[in-house]
Amino acid sequence: MKFAILDGNIIERSEAKVDVEDRGYQFGDGVYEVIRVYNGKMFTATEHLNRFQKSLDSIGITLPYTKEHLTGLLEELIAKNNLQLGTIYMQITRGVAPRNHAFPAENVTPSLVAYTKEVGRPLESLKAGVKTIVTDDIRWLRCDIKSLNLLGNLLAKQKATVEGCFEAIQHRSEEVTEGSSSNIFVVKNGIVSTHQSNNLILKGITKDVILQVCTNNNIVVEERAFTLEELVNADEVFLSSTTAEVMPIIEVDRKPVTDGLPGPVTRKLQELLEQEIEKQCGTLKDKIFN
Repeated sequence: MKFAILDGNIIERSEAKVDVEDRGYQFGDGVYEVIRVYNGKMFTATEHLNRFQKSLDSIGITLPYTKEHLTGLLEELIAKNNLQLGTIYMQITRGVAPRNHAFPAENVTPSLVAYTKEVGRPLESLKAGVKTIVTDDIRWLRCDIKSLNLLGNLLAKQKATVEGCFEAIQHRSEEVTEGSSSNIFVVKNGIVSTHQSNNLILKGITKDVILQVCTNNNIVVEERAFTLEELVNADEVFLSSTTAEVMPIIEVDRKPVTDGLPGPVTRKLQELLEQEIEKQCGTLKDKIFN
């Protein structure tokens, strides 16, 4: 993609540079968002920007733009890069200041970076399902902030990758929290359960869409912590994220989930999510169900 946003200006991506003392580079002192783009339009943009604002508020960074202005910038970037199917990544750091753990005493201007990427829908995996492992959740206690500090997530994802799996399902003691880059759901006797949105997980935008379509379609859903035992004994397991949508999980730690095939509730939620995407972004060229 040819263009990027740097500090409110759309410029050639090759010219987008940040200072070596940018606090995002040195401390991970900033937050980010990833928004899905279908048919050149952002999906759930308002919800993503609201979460972005909440993360900024949590670490004391003032957004140097109105959300309306930022939305316009992102839409302009998508158009200039002629992005039809992919993602737009954006982050704000506290800015450039002499290296010191404490926040800068002087006024520092936050730095905004955004760029787009072509990313197709993972249709093959959405149809067949994916394998996962289980790992200890070693992260900090403010996972609700979409922070640039992702080392714990990276280590979990790398462990899954090395073992030939799509995702790592994390847990604290016996309580399942979330994936390294996703929210985790279990289905038992037709009831959908997923961890409540508190400080131990990131409040997923796709997760919230799923909760809403469950309510709208008389699918019983619970936001509660569930255990590792419930995970391995579930009738169905799936994950959700901006890029993975509703992804069936067919194996956990080398053990199949039920018969090792995506289940009926998961399939229904995939269909309902596609309908929500089409409401906001128009007809999808490629679908899970033809």
